Amino acid sequence: MSKRKVIENYYSDVNNLADLLGKMVNSYRLLIGGVGELNQIALANKNDVKNAIKRVDTLGNIIDNILHGMDDTNKHYIQYCKLKSEFLKKSVNIDNIRTEIEEELKSSN
Repeated sequence: MSKRKVIENYYSDVNNLADLLGKMVNSYRLLIGGVGELNQIALANKNDVKNAIKRVDTLGNIIDNILHGMDDTNKHYIQYCKLKSEFLKKSVNIDNIRTEIEEELKSSN
């Protein structure tokens, strides 16, 4: 597998983790809201409320684990992006880029 493909797969994994995190946080917020509503119902059993809170805590722990895993993953991906940016800065001719942008602006008018 090429190095580029490895980085693309790595990015895809980071992106999937971020999507999963977003979905989990949304579910977490909904669960908290549900617990609040359940707690306000007069006929609600204390055990039902406690069980709902346990579910919220369990999901909160899963979210914490995802965040912990993303800390390391994001650091490595950001390092890759910085290294790539530094390499591009050294190897790219700014005048060529300026000319390319100017030509594109002229053709869009």
